[in-house]
Amino acid sequence: MKLQIGVMGSAADLRYPKEIERLAEEVGRLIAKTGNITIYGAEKDYDSLSTAAARGAKSAGGTTVGVTYGKGKEVFDKANTDVLIVSGLERGGGREFVLVNSCDVLIAIGGGSGTLSEIAIAYQLNIPIIVLKDTGGWAQRLAGTYLDERKRFRIVEAATPEEAVQLSIAYAEERNRK
Repeated sequence: MKLQIGVMGSAADLRYPKEIERLAEEVGRLIAKTGNITIYGAEKDYDSLSTAAARGAKSAGGTTVGVTYGKGKEVFDKANTDVLIVSGLERGGGREFVLVNSCDVLIAIGGGSGTLSEIAIAYQLNIPIIVLKDTGGWAQRLAGTYLDERKRFRIVEAATPEEAVQLSIAYAEERNRK
């Protein structure tokens, strides 16, 4: 079975730099090249780093699954989505649970409050979290830390998109063996 690798990150209203967007696209391309599936939060109203990863995956012939909020299949970047899951839930909690629970591992790039909630959900579900170094937001703030005193697992920092994808595969395979 293919791994379902979630890519979470800042929405465009956080005005991330183009270089960070290129890193997200590279993460998606690399996931596709490994033969695994990119899972992402399909936004209805604007671009995001998560959507950039889906574009990267599609550019390399990969499979993408977008999870959107609310009702209806209208999303910002439908062209790069192979499967669209319409959660019927609102952005800000419900959609994020469906999205994260569909992943074997998360890669976080930058990130605002939505990414923070996705990271917290992953932590509660014991889904490994990899963050891409120097991308700002919650990914940068949480690199190398535990989310709480339970110390379930440390959030792992990757220096490059290549390392992020390699680590995500290793951690997901380890989790799936348990």
